[in-house]
Amino acid sequence: MSWIYLVLAGLFEIGWPVGLKMAQTPSTRLSGIAIAIVFMGISGVLLWLAQRTIPIGTAYAIWTGIGAAGTFLVGVLIYNDPASFARFAGVGLIISGVITLKLAH
Repeated sequence: MSWIYLVLAGLFEIGWPVGLKMAQTPSTRLSGIAIAIVFMGISGVLLWLAQRTIPIGTAYAIWTGIGAAGTFLVGVLIYNDPASFARFAGVGLIISGVITLKLAH
């Protein structure tokens, strides 16, 4: 169950940078801040639950890896962030590291 909590925590980790991005626009400032706070809270609680049985270093690295890769993808798909081969390769390395940490657990 801890691994499910960890994956969900990583997915919710994507929500708070998106909320902060939304908060950059005056018309969605308050809702963006609210979204960021809610997603931070949910992500944090799920990470806390996962760390009951998953080592802290493994849990934190996987949590941030899912959040970083997911936020990158949202940025490219929704916010028109640059999408070069090098940027995708970098995210691929993050994902490879997350998979390696899971396999080594």
